Amino acid sequence: MLRIHAQPFHCHPSPKPLHSHLSICIFLESEPLAQALKQGLRDDRYAVTVLDSDEAFFIYIEQEKSQLDCLVLQDSPKLPPIANWLHGQAVLLPAVIISTETTIPEDHSKPPQKFPVAHALSSVFTYHTAEVWIAASEMEQLSVYIERSIKQFLNLSPTCQVHASTFIHDLADDSTQNFLTSQQQRLTDKLKERLGYLGVYYKRNPQNFFRHLPPLEKQELLDQLRADYRTIVLRYFAADSSLNQLIDDFVNTVFFADIPVSQVVEIHMDLMDEFSKQLKLEGRSEDILLDYRLTLIDTIAHLCEMYRRSIPRES
Repeated sequence: MLRIHAQPFHCHPSPKPLHSHLSICIFLESEPLAQALKQGLRDDRYAVTVLDSDEAFFIYIEQEKSQLDCLVLQDSPKLPPIANWLHGQAVLLPAVIISTETTIPEDHSKPPQKFPVAHALSSVFTYHTAEVWIAASEMEQLSVYIERSIKQFLNLSPTCQVHASTFIHDLADDSTQNFLTSQQQRLTDKLKERLGYLGVYYKRNPQNFFRHLPPLEKQELLDQLRADYRTIVLRYFAADSSLNQLIDDFVNTVFFADIPVSQVVEIHMDLMDEFSKQLKLEGRSEDILLDYRLTLIDTIAHLCEMYRRSIPRES
């Protein structure tokens, strides 16, 4: 017999909002320009610190490196020494570099690559291969490039170059590779914690999106989602402390696979049709199934909230 509960609806709260302010450090030779950039970053999105001297920058980084989310630096003769100092201090952070040129060299506009050991391209980067270069004319879009730098940093390969002049020798040193890996893991964990769902959004891999999967994998994923959703429905009106986690797990799968909401609705309707047929065979009323619209609404609400918190703002 199909066990469908007819009990009062209990609201299952969405996850608590997570702090999403990005901590940005701006260090440019032009203090007025740095202040202008600060004014262009929304207070509800960023916590910005502007520094106007090498000494102040070094002191600030030493004190706040574990809390910073992104650096904004200027392409100038000071940049290579600053990058060397950051390497020496074991500080690896997302970075946007503003060029004084009107256009960016082609190599700097490319996404980060996994370079082979014998192929060090010193002209491609200054700090690390996930840095983002922008022209002075693009500074109005700084927030967009900050988001991009974070995304690229989160996907930075452990075998990437981090020091143009010593990469060929350092890469052969296991301790250097271990150092980089540990720094990336520490910073990735910190970013995910501080950025909340924003960090999760950036970790999505388009290759795993439902629309890109082979037919067999698509069917396996749908079968798993149907089984998971069936469990949610059958426990929805019961006093089950694990229900919130079941809904969150289902929503996470849908989110990371970029499955359309219409597909979730279809899963719900197919399950209701199945239950309807079973209830008819048992001579029971189908009216009870109307209550399970709440299950669908609750699940979609969780999914919408996850997208709302995760998708980067355009302005």
